[in-house]
Amino acid sequence: MTTPRRRPGRPRRDDAPPTRERVIAAATALFARRGFDAVGLREVAAAAGVDVATVSHHTGTKAQLYDACFARVFAAERDVLRAAAGRAHAALAAGPAAARQALHDLVDVFVDFLEDHPETTALWLRRWLEPQRHTELDARYAAPLYDLVTQLLTAAAEAGALAEPTPHVTVRSLVWAVHGHVVALAAGVGSAARERREFRAFVHRFLDALYGPRALDGRAHADHYPTTVG
Repeated sequence: MTTPRRRPGRPRRDDAPPTRERVIAAATALFARRGFDAVGLREVAAAAGVDVATVSHHTGTKAQLYDACFARVFAAERDVLRAAAGRAHAALAAGPAAARQALHDLVDVFVDFLEDHPETTALWLRRWLEPQRHTELDARYAAPLYDLVTQLLTAAAEAGALAEPTPHVTVRSLVWAVHGHVVALAAGVGSAARERREFRAFVHRFLDALYGPRALDGRAHADHYPTTVG
């Protein structure tokens, strides 16, 4: 008796998880390079080494696949930032110097993550080229991470560990600076080691200028501004 052939798009159960991951990884690379409109499911299937039916079976429509790509990079980024933010929160009680060092460490974690996962930057930059489209992705996969760090800065200001009148602006500025750094690395101009070293030193100087002793002394002036997003 012969074994019935499987229908296209119906992989065996035991290989379903790796197949889905392979499809999403291939789609992430394609969307990061070319954007949503320029990528078709057939291209994704070819890059993943499967047929189109398998792509649809595992991820649904192209819009659902696009969402899954952002969900994948978000989950990895969220895990590392949550851990670093937790350590930073614990440092607030130790005073301003400890809080500043914890922020250095948090930003280093973020820089390390994006240097190791440049497709995250490329995926988001493609998305932000059309700010009025796919806005639900920002609400699901960007805002929670922005809020995580904004809440940390707000808590640090309330604890007297630093002066931060507009934490949402600081977070947004740092995020864009780090994405710009990743783009510079991808461009391959000059020494990558030097770019990494000099950017890390810049971010630390930036944080020290914002939250060093002089900035803390100016807190009375900063209190004229709101400390949370309106």
